Amino acid sequence: MSTILVKTNVGPETTKVRMLIKHPMETGLRKNKKTGKKIPAHFIKTVTCDLNDKNVLTADWSIAISKNPYLSFIIKGAKASDVLKISWVDNKGEHDTRQGKLSEL
Repeated sequence: MSTILVKTNVGPETTKVRMLIKHPMETGLRKNKKTGKKIPAHFIKTVTCDLNDKNVLTADWSIAISKNPYLSFIIKGAKASDVLKISWVDNKGEHDTRQGKLSEL
């Protein structure tokens, strides 16, 4: 099961893409209340979005992004049959990708 939830609204001129990524996004600065030890950093470093194999968005993130981050953006000139691919990679090398036609996401 993908950790990326996506909703798209395809309009005549623009398409709105909204996504929620399930991820803990730990800063590495918080301490475990029971042990007092720091919780290791675990955060998304890069999010990329490609439309028909052409990059339309690259976001470089760090520890300042909240748990289960939400991202929204608009694409001009997209059609319902266009293929959107969304990928992320975190600082531990974990990753996920979700891909599909705009009308099916």
